[in-house]
Amino acid sequence: MREALEQDLRAVLNGVLNMLGTVESMLPVAADVLLNEKTARLEEIRALDREVDAQEAQVEAECLRIIALHQPVARDLRLVALILKSLSDIERMGDYAVHIAEDSQELAQSPALKRYVNLGRMLERLQEMSQNLRTGIADRDVTRAEHTIEMDDEVDELYEQTQRELVTYMLEDPRNISKSLMLMRVGRSLERIGDHMENVAERVRYWVTGERVAADH
Repeated sequence: MREALEQDLRAVLNGVLNMLGTVESMLPVAADVLLNEKTARLEEIRALDREVDAQEAQVEAECLRIIALHQPVARDLRLVALILKSLSDIERMGDYAVHIAEDSQELAQSPALKRYVNLGRMLERLQEMSQNLRTGIADRDVTRAEHTIEMDDEVDELYEQTQRELVTYMLEDPRNISKSLMLMRVGRSLERIGDHMENVAERVRYWVTGERVAADH
């Protein structure tokens, strides 16, 4: 019975890792649409998001089956709770990646306001965070989880820099307002992806150590 439970727990954990990996694969696509105006890739990222949604439904169903079938003890139940709570965070990350690509498609219809240096850096950091987070989950590595949380601080700083810069552009020329507001929305979507990754990383820390998780963002 214990062996069957452990096998099922490994399966749902792998399901979460695969789901996170799918979201991670969406980030360079969003970057390509934003930074290189490759608007033809919009359908590609939407298809990946549908894959994320399907993965979420499958993992959630498996978690509920584990609870009903095995009635796991506290330690195992903590893992199942981690997974169930994290599914919505990962699913939202995929949604935000699609929003970025959709806004980027609209931005590509007119000349760029500026080079999107900070937004590009945010995308790079988010990919690094995702890779780090997947390793932390797979290895039950608290250090990796905490490093993911620290990396989100840099994403937040880049977001604040972007917002201040775009306000300056709007003040200098009212014709910049529409595009600046859309770029602010792109920045906000990137910042929210980082927050959702931080939420998952905090739950990993709780899963491994039993220490209480900070409030979700």
